[in-house]
Amino acid sequence: MDDLQCQPPATMHADLSRVLYDEPAILRRLGELAAQISRDYADAGELTVVAVLNGSFMFLADLLRRVPLPLRVESLSVSSYAGDRSTGVVTFKQTVLPDIAGRHVLVLDDILDSGHTLHAVRARLLEQGPASVRLCVLLRKRRVRAQAVEADYAGFDIADEFVVGYGLDYLERYRNLPCIGVLRADVIARGLTGAGQVAGSGHAS
Repeated sequence: MDDLQCQPPATMHADLSRVLYDEPAILRRLGELAAQISRDYADAGELTVVAVLNGSFMFLADLLRRVPLPLRVESLSVSSYAGDRSTGVVTFKQTVLPDIAGRHVLVLDDILDSGHTLHAVRARLLEQGPASVRLCVLLRKRRVRAQAVEADYAGFDIADEFVVGYGLDYLERYRNLPCIGVLRADVIARGLTGAGQVAGSGHAS
């Protein structure tokens, strides 16, 4: 898919080895996801969407504007990455969780990778007594997961590569790319050396 177009600042674009999905392709797929979600929750009453931040903010906005259902939107801020690797330890950055008792909940996250984050998020939310909890991710990596968790909805299935853009970051950079691309290995190595494995930066998965 190297011929796809992505037009961020030249320095960021140059850090990609290739583009996987450009903005039109992402938005087309979000339209399909939104239609599926709308059908599944048509009779559920008000749906509570819980976004995992920061990575899901673009996904959240573009997906939900295509879902013609009554919604309530909440968010969780969590981290489990240092640089390009999951630490396996999920940290919740707030002490008070959304009130979801008796509600149908759809969790939105940017990527399902190791499974640590979404496994922990789902477990914490289930403690609140919701009517249901489903998981929706923009990207789902094809890999063996450290935790037994799978997405109910996924935008794209991708190989086990480190990707950035459209909300996904590396050391808090590249979130504003309008496309999703694979970050060059030398850029990752240079970033880790310069930043000293900054905790909490990278994919929340």
